[in-house]
Amino acid sequence: MPQRGRIRPTDGRILHGFPEAAFIWDATLLHFASLGYRCIAPNLRGFEQSSSPTDPSHYRAKYLVQDIAALIAIVSPNQPLAALVAHDWGGAVAWNLANQLPQLMRKLCIINSPHPGTFLRDLKTNAQQQAASSYMNFLCRPDAEQLLAEDDFRRLFEFFTRLGAVDGKYPWLTAQVKAHYREAWTHGLTGGCNYYRASPLKPPLDDKSAIHGIEIAHEALTVSIPTQVIWGMQDVALPPSLLDGLQNYIAQLQIHRVEDATHWIIHEQPARVHALLQDFLA
Repeated sequence: MPQRGRIRPTDGRILHGFPEAAFIWDATLLHFASLGYRCIAPNLRGFEQSSSPTDPSHYRAKYLVQDIAALIAIVSPNQPLAALVAHDWGGAVAWNLANQLPQLMRKLCIINSPHPGTFLRDLKTNAQQQAASSYMNFLCRPDAEQLLAEDDFRRLFEFFTRLGAVDGKYPWLTAQVKAHYREAWTHGLTGGCNYYRASPLKPPLDDKSAIHGIEIAHEALTVSIPTQVIWGMQDVALPPSLLDGLQNYIAQLQIHRVEDATHWIIHEQPARVHALLQDFLA
């Protein structure tokens, strides 16, 4: 049986985002294990029971990439991964890893996680993206984790109910799923908030905000391996405009737009996600 959050021989790595944890991939692990794949879904640095440095600088991209590269070296030392699959913040790590160390994987699959090139562009110039990402500045507040924990994690659950409802509904967010989230969040929220504190990619607060001065060299944004992007088109936080121009960075690109899904497509349509991943791996 595949095990989440534990090291084991693997053909694939699956990375989660905020405010989630490795358990969100349980159904995916079971599905691909039944097909003969060996998979691992780790808790990223700062989440659930992973190590959680308190210094935000320890969550800079170079350290997050080093974490995943080191784990791949342990679990798949003699051959590249069949695929690296990632969502949200896990995708931010995966984009960087695929650019810097493409030899570690044969394929890359990204699910609703913006490419740094298009994200930087839209944070600078797109008022819709700036408004949609305004929550990032809230999560950088020194009291963000205390506010998120108030009222039985009310604000955290609103990430799902306000940012990811299809036709105002979110049937996947059951009492059992909520219990999983509560258990994960009780281990602390500082690590998750530190991803936002450490990132230079945040919407500007004024004309002097640091984002206006950021430039990333094109060669630091390219991906040479076959890449699949799955995008829930009703994502409120990450609008579909982030897909525009992806072909400028990725030579072998497939984009699958899922019209009736949000940022939380993994929960909403797991069978659809599994089928797309399965076809891509084949």
